Amino acid sequence: MTFKYYYENPYLKETEANILEKKFKDNRYYLKLDRTIFYPHMSGGQPRDKGTINQIEVLDVFEDGDGIIHVVDKDIKNNRILLSIDWNNRFDLMQQHTGQHLLSSCFYSLFNANTIGFHIGKEYTYIDITRSQITGDEIRKAEFLANKIIQSNFRVLSYMINRKELKEPLDFHIPKNQEEIRVIEIDGLDYTPCCGTHVYHTGEIGLIKILNWKKHKENTRIIFLCGSRALQDYHWKSLYIEDMAQFLSSNPKDILNKIKGFSLEKESLEKENKELRKELYMYKGESYFNDGKIQDGIRYIIKELKDVSIKEIGSIASYLNHKDKLIQIYVLTNEPSSQFLVSRSNDLDLDLQKIFNHISQKIIVKGGGNSQTIQGSSSPVLLDTMLKMFYSEIKRHLKG
Repeated sequence: MTFKYYYENPYLKETEANILEKKFKDNRYYLKLDRTIFYPHMSGGQPRDKGTINQIEVLDVFEDGDGIIHVVDKDIKNNRILLSIDWNNRFDLMQQHTGQHLLSSCFYSLFNANTIGFHIGKEYTYIDITRSQITGDEIRKAEFLANKIIQSNFRVLSYMINRKELKEPLDFHIPKNQEEIRVIEIDGLDYTPCCGTHVYHTGEIGLIKILNWKKHKENTRIIFLCGSRALQDYHWKSLYIEDMAQFLSSNPKDILNKIKGFSLEKESLEKENKELRKELYMYKGESYFNDGKIQDGIRYIIKELKDVSIKEIGSIASYLNHKDKLIQIYVLTNEPSSQFLVSRSNDLDLDLQKIFNHISQKIIVKGGGNSQTIQGSSSPVLLDTMLKMFYSEIKRHLKG
Protein backbone atom coordinates (compact mmCIF):
# COMPACT_ATOMS: atom_id res chain seq x y z
CA MET A 1 0.00 0.00 0.00
CA THR A 2 1.25 3.48 -0.85
CA PHE A 3 0.59 6.34 1.56
CA LYS A 4 -0.82 9.27 -0.43
CA TYR A 5 0.55 12.56 0.85
CA TYR A 6 -1.49 14.57 -1.66
CA TYR A 7 -4.65 13.79 0.33
CA GLU A 8 -3.15 15.05 3.59
CA ASN A 9 -1.23 18.02 2.20
CA PRO A 10 -1.59 18.92 -1.52
CA TYR A 11 0.94 21.75 -0.99
CA LEU A 12 3.83 19.35 -0.22
CA LYS A 13 6.37 19.70 -3.04
CA GLU A 14 9.12 17.28 -1.96
CA THR A 15 9.46 14.22 0.22
CA GLU A 16 11.58 11.12 0.70
CA ALA A 17 10.22 7.63 0.12
CA ASN A 18 11.30 3.98 -0.07
CA ILE A 19 11.03 1.71 -3.10
CA LEU A 20 8.90 -1.31 -2.20
CA GLU A 21 8.95 -2.96 -5.62
CA LYS A 22 10.76 -2.42 -8.93
CA LYS A 23 9.95 -4.01 -12.29
CA PHE A 24 11.62 -3.58 -15.69
CA LYS A 25 9.39 -3.74 -18.77
CA ASP A 26 9.59 -2.25 -22.29
CA ASN A 27 12.77 -0.33 -21.42
CA ARG A 28 11.11 1.36 -18.46
CA TYR A 29 11.23 0.92 -14.70
CA TYR A 30 7.99 0.63 -12.73
CA LEU A 31 8.40 1.68 -9.10
CA LYS A 32 5.94 1.06 -6.26
CA LEU A 33 6.73 3.25 -3.24
CA ASP A 34 5.75 3.24 0.42
CA ARG A 35 4.60 6.89 0.10
CA THR A 36 4.19 9.47 -2.65
CA ILE A 37 3.28 13.07 -3.43
CA PHE A 38 2.55 12.22 -7.11
CA TYR A 39 -1.11 12.25 -8.06
CA PRO A 40 -1.94 9.32 -10.43
CA HIS A 41 -3.14 10.01 -13.97
CA MET A 42 -6.90 10.55 -14.44
CA SER A 43 -7.76 9.38 -10.96
CA GLY A 44 -11.13 11.04 -10.46
CA GLY A 45 -10.78 12.77 -13.83
CA GLN A 46 -7.64 14.74 -12.91
CA PRO A 47 -4.38 14.54 -14.93
CA ARG A 48 -1.24 13.24 -13.22
CA ASP A 49 1.45 15.25 -11.52
CA LYS A 50 4.74 15.93 -13.28
CA GLY A 51 8.11 15.88 -11.56
CA THR A 52 11.23 13.86 -10.79
CA ILE A 53 12.56 11.01 -8.67
CA ASN A 54 16.22 11.61 -7.80
CA GLN A 55 16.19 14.25 -10.61
CA ILE A 56 15.00 11.62 -13.15
CA GLU A 57 11.83 12.63 -14.98
CA VAL A 58 8.70 10.69 -14.03
CA LEU A 59 7.05 9.61 -17.30
CA ASP A 60 3.79 8.30 -15.88
CA VAL A 61 1.96 7.72 -12.59
CA PHE A 62 -0.98 5.36 -12.22
CA GLU A 63 -2.93 3.41 -9.63
CA ASP A 64 -2.40 -0.31 -9.08
CA GLY A 65 -4.81 -1.49 -6.41
CA ASP A 66 -3.74 0.18 -3.16
CA GLY A 67 -0.37 1.14 -4.66
CA ILE A 68 0.82 3.97 -6.88
CA ILE A 69 3.20 3.09 -9.73
CA HIS A 70 5.83 5.60 -10.91
CA VAL A 71 7.39 5.08 -14.35
CA VAL A 72 10.93 6.20 -15.24
CA ASP A 73 13.34 5.33 -18.05
CA LYS A 74 16.51 5.08 -15.93
CA ASP A 75 17.39 2.65 -13.18
CA ILE A 76 17.47 3.96 -9.62
CA LYS A 77 19.93 1.99 -7.48
CA ASN A 78 19.08 3.36 -4.03
CA ASN A 79 15.97 2.27 -2.16
CA ARG A 80 15.73 5.66 -0.42
CA ILE A 81 14.70 8.27 -2.97
CA LEU A 82 13.70 11.94 -3.24
CA LEU A 83 10.39 12.86 -4.90
CA SER A 84 9.87 16.35 -6.34
CA ILE A 85 6.73 17.51 -8.14
CA ASP A 86 6.34 20.32 -10.65
CA TRP A 87 4.57 22.80 -8.35
CA ASN A 88 3.31 25.10 -11.10
CA ASN A 89 1.60 22.16 -12.78
CA ARG A 90 0.17 20.88 -9.46
CA PHE A 91 -1.21 24.29 -8.45
CA ASP A 92 -2.72 24.80 -11.90
CA LEU A 93 -4.59 21.50 -11.56
CA MET A 94 -5.71 22.46 -8.05
CA GLN A 95 -7.08 25.75 -9.38
CA GLN A 96 -8.90 24.05 -12.27
CA HIS A 97 -10.37 21.26 -10.14
CA THR A 98 -11.57 23.46 -7.28
CA GLY A 99 -12.86 25.96 -9.81
CA GLN A 100 -14.83 23.17 -11.46
CA HIS A 101 -16.49 22.28 -8.13
CA LEU A 102 -17.35 25.93 -7.56
CA LEU A 103 -18.74 26.56 -11.05
CA SER A 104 -20.77 23.33 -10.96
CA SER A 105 -22.22 24.42 -7.62
CA CYS A 106 -23.24 27.79 -9.10
CA PHE A 107 -25.08 26.19 -12.03
CA TYR A 108 -26.84 23.85 -9.63
CA SER A 109 -27.87 26.55 -7.13
CA LEU A 110 -28.99 29.02 -9.80
CA PHE A 111 -30.59 26.73 -12.40
CA ASN A 112 -30.87 23.29 -10.75
CA ALA A 113 -28.45 21.93 -13.38
CA ASN A 114 -26.34 18.96 -12.28
CA THR A 115 -22.82 18.35 -13.56
CA ILE A 116 -22.66 14.91 -15.21
CA GLY A 117 -19.14 15.10 -16.62
CA PHE A 118 -15.97 17.16 -16.54
CA HIS A 119 -12.50 17.16 -18.03
CA ILE A 120 -9.30 19.06 -17.28
CA GLY A 121 -7.37 19.47 -20.54
CA LYS A 122 -4.06 21.08 -21.36
CA GLU A 123 -5.71 24.27 -22.62
CA TYR A 124 -9.10 24.46 -20.91
CA THR A 125 -11.53 22.70 -18.57
CA TYR A 126 -15.13 21.83 -19.31
CA ILE A 127 -18.20 20.56 -17.50
CA ASP A 128 -21.35 19.01 -18.95
CA ILE A 129 -24.51 20.18 -17.22
CA THR A 130 -28.08 18.88 -17.44
CA ARG A 131 -29.49 21.78 -19.42
CA SER A 132 -30.35 21.31 -23.09
CA GLN A 133 -30.31 25.08 -23.62
CA ILE A 134 -28.80 28.00 -21.76
CA THR A 135 -28.70 31.72 -22.46
CA GLY A 136 -25.81 34.15 -22.40
CA ASP A 137 -27.45 35.97 -19.51
CA GLU A 138 -27.58 32.74 -17.45
CA ILE A 139 -23.92 32.06 -18.25
CA ARG A 140 -22.96 35.53 -17.01
CA LYS A 141 -24.96 35.06 -13.79
CA ALA A 142 -23.18 31.77 -13.00
CA GLU A 143 -19.78 33.28 -13.79
CA PHE A 144 -20.51 36.36 -11.66
CA LEU A 145 -21.61 34.24 -8.66
CA ALA A 146 -18.55 31.98 -8.94
CA ASN A 147 -16.17 34.95 -8.90
CA LYS A 148 -18.03 36.53 -5.96
CA ILE A 149 -17.43 33.32 -3.98
CA ILE A 150 -13.76 33.40 -5.01
CA GLN A 151 -13.45 36.99 -3.78
CA SER A 152 -15.12 36.04 -0.48
CA ASN A 153 -12.30 33.52 0.11
CA PHE A 154 -14.37 30.67 1.58
CA ARG A 155 -12.54 27.71 3.09
CA VAL A 156 -12.24 24.51 1.06
CA LEU A 157 -12.44 21.52 3.40
CA SER A 158 -11.34 17.93 2.79
CA TYR A 159 -12.45 15.04 5.02
CA MET A 160 -13.51 11.39 5.11
CA ILE A 161 -17.01 10.26 6.03
CA ASN A 162 -18.87 6.96 6.09
CA ARG A 163 -21.00 6.16 3.07
CA LYS A 164 -24.16 6.23 5.22
CA GLU A 165 -23.50 9.93 6.02
CA LEU A 166 -23.17 10.93 2.36
CA LYS A 167 -25.83 13.38 1.24
CA GLU A 168 -28.09 12.51 -1.68
CA PRO A 169 -28.04 12.59 -4.69
CA LEU A 170 -24.24 12.76 -4.96
CA ASP A 171 -23.45 9.15 -4.10
CA PHE A 172 -24.13 7.89 -7.66
CA HIS A 173 -20.45 8.64 -8.42
CA ILE A 174 -19.20 6.30 -5.70
CA PRO A 175 -18.46 2.56 -6.17
CA LYS A 176 -20.98 0.44 -4.23
CA ASN A 177 -18.30 -1.39 -2.20
CA GLN A 178 -16.60 1.83 -1.01
CA GLU A 179 -17.55 2.60 2.58
CA GLU A 180 -15.22 5.53 3.39
CA ILE A 181 -15.75 8.51 1.12
CA ARG A 182 -13.53 11.56 0.70
CA VAL A 183 -15.56 14.78 0.46
CA ILE A 184 -14.53 18.24 -0.73
CA GLU A 185 -16.67 20.95 0.84
CA ILE A 186 -16.65 24.66 0.00
CA ASP A 187 -17.60 25.89 3.47
CA GLY A 188 -21.28 24.97 3.38
CA LEU A 189 -21.81 26.05 -0.24
CA ASP A 190 -20.83 22.86 -2.06
CA TYR A 191 -20.43 19.27 -0.92
CA THR A 192 -18.94 16.80 -3.43
CA PRO A 193 -17.27 13.36 -3.17
CA CYS A 194 -13.86 13.74 -4.83
CA CYS A 195 -10.36 12.26 -4.70
CA GLY A 196 -8.59 15.15 -6.45
CA THR A 197 -6.21 17.83 -5.16
CA HIS A 198 -7.71 21.20 -4.18
CA VAL A 199 -6.74 24.61 -2.84
CA TYR A 200 -7.49 25.47 0.81
CA HIS A 201 -9.40 28.70 0.09
CA THR A 202 -11.50 29.82 -2.87
CA GLY A 203 -9.43 32.99 -3.16
CA GLU A 204 -6.54 30.84 -4.45
CA ILE A 205 -8.59 30.00 -7.56
CA GLY A 206 -8.04 33.63 -8.53
CA LEU A 207 -10.54 33.93 -11.35
CA ILE A 208 -13.05 31.88 -13.34
CA LYS A 209 -13.76 32.85 -16.95
CA ILE A 210 -16.26 31.01 -19.16
CA LEU A 211 -14.96 30.96 -22.73
CA ASN A 212 -17.76 29.21 -24.55
CA TRP A 213 -20.77 26.93 -24.24
CA LYS A 214 -22.39 24.57 -26.73
CA LYS A 215 -24.96 21.82 -26.96
CA HIS A 216 -23.49 18.37 -26.22
CA LYS A 217 -25.91 15.51 -26.84
CA GLU A 218 -28.92 16.43 -24.68
CA ASN A 219 -26.87 18.60 -22.34
CA THR A 220 -24.70 21.73 -22.45
CA ARG A 221 -20.90 21.79 -22.34
CA ILE A 222 -19.40 24.77 -20.49
CA ILE A 223 -15.78 25.55 -21.43
CA PHE A 224 -13.85 27.68 -18.95
CA LEU A 225 -10.49 28.66 -17.45
CA CYS A 226 -9.40 29.17 -13.86
CA GLY A 227 -6.56 30.98 -12.14
CA SER A 228 -3.34 31.49 -14.08
CA ARG A 229 -4.90 30.10 -17.25
CA ALA A 230 -7.64 32.72 -17.13
CA LEU A 231 -5.06 35.46 -16.49
CA GLN A 232 -2.93 34.32 -19.44
CA ASP A 233 -6.01 34.23 -21.65
CA TYR A 234 -6.87 37.80 -20.61
CA HIS A 235 -3.26 38.87 -21.19
CA TRP A 236 -2.97 37.72 -24.81
CA LYS A 237 -6.48 38.91 -25.70
CA SER A 238 -5.74 42.32 -24.21
CA LEU A 239 -2.54 42.58 -26.26
CA TYR A 240 -4.39 41.58 -29.44
CA ILE A 241 -7.08 44.20 -28.82
CA GLU A 242 -4.51 46.91 -28.19
CA ASP A 243 -2.59 45.96 -31.35
CA MET A 244 -5.79 45.95 -33.41
CA ALA A 245 -6.82 49.31 -31.95
CA GLN A 246 -3.48 50.82 -32.97
CA PHE A 247 -3.65 49.22 -36.43
CA LEU A 248 -7.18 50.57 -36.97
CA SER A 249 -6.41 53.93 -35.29
CA SER A 250 -9.40 53.28 -33.07
CA ASN A 251 -10.44 53.22 -29.44
CA PRO A 252 -10.40 49.56 -28.23
CA LYS A 253 -14.12 49.72 -27.46
CA ASP A 254 -14.89 50.86 -31.02
CA ILE A 255 -13.01 48.05 -32.77
CA LEU A 256 -16.07 45.86 -33.34
CA ASN A 257 -18.08 48.63 -35.00
CA LYS A 258 -15.11 49.55 -37.17
CA ILE A 259 -14.63 45.94 -38.28
CA LYS A 260 -18.34 45.66 -39.07
CA GLY A 261 -18.00 48.77 -41.23
CA PHE A 262 -15.02 47.22 -43.04
CA SER A 263 -17.03 44.03 -43.58
CA LEU A 264 -19.91 45.93 -45.20
CA GLU A 265 -17.45 47.86 -47.36
CA LYS A 266 -15.75 44.60 -48.36
CA GLU A 267 -19.09 43.07 -49.41
CA SER A 268 -19.82 46.12 -51.56
CA LEU A 269 -16.37 46.00 -53.18
CA GLU A 270 -16.68 42.27 -53.82
CA LYS A 271 -20.03 42.79 -55.52
CA GLU A 272 -18.55 45.57 -57.66
CA ASN A 273 -15.50 43.43 -58.43
CA LYS A 274 -17.72 40.52 -59.45
CA GLU A 275 -19.53 42.71 -61.97
CA LEU A 276 -16.22 44.02 -63.34
CA ARG A 277 -14.84 40.47 -63.67
CA LYS A 278 -18.01 39.47 -65.50
CA GLU A 279 -17.51 42.31 -67.99
CA LEU A 280 -13.84 41.37 -68.37
CA TYR A 281 -14.69 37.72 -69.05
CA MET A 282 -17.25 38.81 -71.67
CA TYR A 283 -14.64 41.05 -73.33
CA LYS A 284 -11.99 38.29 -73.34
CA GLY A 285 -14.53 35.73 -74.46
CA GLU A 286 -15.58 37.82 -77.45
CA SER A 287 -11.92 38.34 -78.34
CA TYR A 288 -11.27 34.56 -78.17
CA PHE A 289 -14.42 33.92 -80.19
CA ASN A 290 -13.35 36.27 -82.97
CA ASP A 291 -9.93 34.59 -83.10
CA GLY A 292 -11.56 31.17 -83.54
CA LYS A 293 -11.21 29.18 -86.79
CA ILE A 294 -14.24 27.68 -88.55
CA GLN A 295 -13.95 24.15 -89.95
CA ASP A 296 -16.89 22.16 -91.34
CA GLY A 297 -19.30 24.70 -89.92
CA ILE A 298 -17.84 24.46 -86.37
CA ARG A 299 -15.87 27.28 -84.75
CA TYR A 300 -12.78 26.10 -82.83
CA ILE A 301 -11.08 28.19 -80.15
CA ILE A 302 -7.69 26.61 -79.37
CA LYS A 303 -5.52 28.68 -77.05
CA GLU A 304 -2.39 28.14 -74.99
CA LEU A 305 -2.34 30.57 -72.05
CA LYS A 306 0.02 31.32 -69.20
CA ASP A 307 -0.50 32.78 -65.73
CA VAL A 308 -4.27 32.42 -66.03
CA SER A 309 -6.39 30.52 -63.50
CA ILE A 310 -8.55 27.59 -64.52
CA LYS A 311 -11.43 29.32 -62.74
CA GLU A 312 -11.20 32.34 -65.04
CA ILE A 313 -11.10 30.13 -68.14
CA GLY A 314 -14.09 28.20 -66.81
CA SER A 315 -16.07 31.42 -66.51
CA ILE A 316 -15.15 32.48 -70.07
CA ALA A 317 -16.05 29.07 -71.44
CA SER A 318 -19.39 29.11 -69.65
CA TYR A 319 -20.19 32.51 -71.16
CA LEU A 320 -19.25 31.44 -74.69
CA ASN A 321 -21.17 28.16 -74.55
CA HIS A 322 -24.37 30.09 -75.19
CA LYS A 323 -23.16 30.74 -78.74
CA ASP A 324 -23.79 28.21 -81.53
CA LYS A 325 -21.52 25.48 -82.93
CA LEU A 326 -18.46 26.19 -80.78
CA ILE A 327 -15.64 24.03 -79.42
CA GLN A 328 -13.20 25.52 -76.88
CA ILE A 329 -9.84 23.93 -76.04
CA TYR A 330 -7.62 25.78 -73.54
CA VAL A 331 -4.20 24.79 -72.26
CA LEU A 332 -2.72 26.57 -69.24
CA THR A 333 1.05 26.21 -69.06
CA ASN A 334 1.43 27.11 -65.40
CA GLU A 335 4.39 25.56 -63.59
CA PRO A 336 4.93 22.89 -62.34
CA SER A 337 1.99 21.13 -64.04
CA SER A 338 -0.15 22.02 -67.02
CA GLN A 339 -3.93 22.28 -66.91
CA PHE A 340 -6.51 22.05 -69.64
CA LEU A 341 -10.19 22.79 -70.19
CA VAL A 342 -12.30 21.51 -73.09
CA SER A 343 -15.90 22.63 -73.57
CA ARG A 344 -18.66 22.65 -76.19
CA SER A 345 -21.58 24.96 -76.88
CA ASN A 346 -25.06 24.03 -75.69
CA ASP A 347 -26.37 23.20 -79.17
CA LEU A 348 -23.80 20.50 -80.02
CA ASP A 349 -24.64 16.84 -79.42
CA LEU A 350 -21.24 15.69 -78.20
CA ASP A 351 -20.20 13.76 -75.06
CA LEU A 352 -16.82 15.11 -73.97
CA GLN A 353 -16.77 12.78 -70.96
CA LYS A 354 -16.59 9.74 -73.29
CA ILE A 355 -13.88 11.36 -75.37
CA PHE A 356 -11.85 12.10 -72.22
CA ASN A 357 -12.22 8.50 -71.00
CA HIS A 358 -10.97 7.27 -74.39
CA ILE A 359 -7.92 9.58 -74.28
CA SER A 360 -7.07 8.77 -70.64
CA GLN A 361 -6.68 5.09 -71.61
CA LYS A 362 -3.90 6.01 -74.02
CA ILE A 363 -1.93 8.71 -72.15
CA ILE A 364 -1.47 9.69 -68.51
CA VAL A 365 -3.92 12.49 -67.88
CA LYS A 366 -6.00 13.43 -64.83
CA GLY A 367 -9.34 15.16 -64.81
CA GLY A 368 -13.07 14.86 -65.03
CA GLY A 369 -16.29 16.71 -65.65
CA ASN A 370 -19.42 16.03 -67.65
CA SER A 371 -20.60 15.69 -71.23
CA GLN A 372 -20.24 19.43 -71.87
CA THR A 373 -17.03 20.42 -70.07
CA ILE A 374 -13.87 18.54 -69.07
CA GLN A 375 -10.94 19.93 -67.12
CA GLY A 376 -7.80 18.39 -65.66
CA SER A 377 -4.02 18.31 -65.76
CA SER A 378 -1.14 16.50 -67.40
CA SER A 379 2.63 16.69 -67.50
CA PRO A 380 4.00 19.46 -69.78
CA VAL A 381 5.65 16.91 -72.10
CA LEU A 382 2.26 15.31 -72.89
CA LEU A 383 0.45 18.57 -73.36
CA ASP A 384 0.82 18.87 -77.13
CA THR A 385 -0.12 15.21 -77.63
CA MET A 386 -3.20 15.55 -75.45
CA LEU A 387 -4.34 18.71 -77.26
CA LYS A 388 -4.03 17.03 -80.66
CA MET A 389 -5.89 13.94 -79.45
CA PHE A 390 -8.79 16.02 -78.14
CA TYR A 391 -8.97 17.98 -81.38
CA SER A 392 -8.84 14.86 -83.51
CA GLU A 393 -11.40 12.90 -81.47
CA ILE A 394 -13.84 15.85 -81.35
CA LYS A 395 -13.68 16.29 -85.15
CA ARG A 396 -14.19 12.56 -85.68
CA HIS A 397 -17.25 12.42 -83.39
CA LEU A 398 -18.79 15.54 -84.93
CA LYS A 399 -18.42 14.11 -88.44
CA GLY A 400 -19.90 10.83 -87.25
